[in-house]
Amino acid sequence: MISKFLSALFKHIDSVLLACVLFAMLVGLLVLYSASGQEFSRVSAQMINMSVALVAMWVVANIPPQQIERIAIPAYIVGVLLLIAVALFGDISHGARRWLNIGITKIQPSELLKLASPIMLAWYFSKRESNLTAIDFFIAALILAVPVLLIMKQPDLGTAMLVTASGFYVIFFAGLSWRFILGGIALVGALSPVFWSLLHDYQRRRIEILIDPTQDPLGSGYHIIQSTIAIGSGGMTGKGWLNGTQTQLDFLPERTTDFIFAVFGEEFGMIGNMLLLLLFAIIIARGFVIAAQAKSTFSRLLAGSISMTFFTYCFVNMGMVSGILPVVGVPLPLISYGGTSMLTLGLGFGLLMSIQTHKRLVATG
Repeated sequence: MISKFLSALFKHIDSVLLACVLFAMLVGLLVLYSASGQEFSRVSAQMINMSVALVAMWVVANIPPQQIERIAIPAYIVGVLLLIAVALFGDISHGARRWLNIGITKIQPSELLKLASPIMLAWYFSKRESNLTAIDFFIAALILAVPVLLIMKQPDLGTAMLVTASGFYVIFFAGLSWRFILGGIALVGALSPVFWSLLHDYQRRRIEILIDPTQDPLGSGYHIIQSTIAIGSGGMTGKGWLNGTQTQLDFLPERTTDFIFAVFGEEFGMIGNMLLLLLFAIIIARGFVIAAQAKSTFSRLLAGSISMTFFTYCFVNMGMVSGILPVVGVPLPLISYGGTSMLTLGLGFGLLMSIQTHKRLVATG
């Protein structure tokens, strides 16, 4: 009786993906405990965030991709309308207007677009796959540009970049020509002076600090300097759990959120970093396997986008903490403290599991 119940409960759960996600979450809790100064209340709050994300993952995993495809347009429209509402009525915090107060709580609609945008684009290309033209890619670019521009206006460069990446991956996997990609890169390079003039002062400062953080070691460059010191001081094997001096002596800023990778690197060293990278690589590889085995264009494009977006999360966070990318406020997936990003990841993994476990129904339907 119990075995039948468990079988039904985990029928649409991909065991490989779930095992990797749970192990990464466990690592995240251990690092968070150290990063927060052994503050169990922060760890318990993160456990609640993870529980909510896992429940959301299970719910989405049990929804067939065909039903998810049907809500593509409503989800995208609602997401864009919420972004417009943020621009008009959103709460301002630290000079940015990103949150919308709905009475019982505050929501960050931009997070929804990390999934709503690729779902919408995957739906669009699935409907046009038999007759794709250059116009279709132009329309797709417009579909993506609307939420990205609204998010940049908040301003939230990190989230805008992730939404752009999630949508671009769908467009790329749909068959975007390398000629257009290389032409786009050349165009962006040519227009870089224009883009530079459109950046906010603090965004320009981040790029300048990336080039030379020592020009403001106690101000804008402090984050990068301290994080690179922490990672470098970890050496090959690290200083040991709870023994990171940069962490425990409060030199490292934002150590429970954006810079938690520096905590991990200091305490577990290069070997720990490589093992964490291997864990993330397995998650990404599993996502690509699911995409390759998908039975519909919609599922294939969506699974590929989710997998590559997870890669982008990891690459951008580790890059900014290591000092090779500007600080843009992107958390380390499954490791950094935070409820909204954890929920978004849970929904994304749920979509992958739905695509994987429902593919037989699609094939025989």
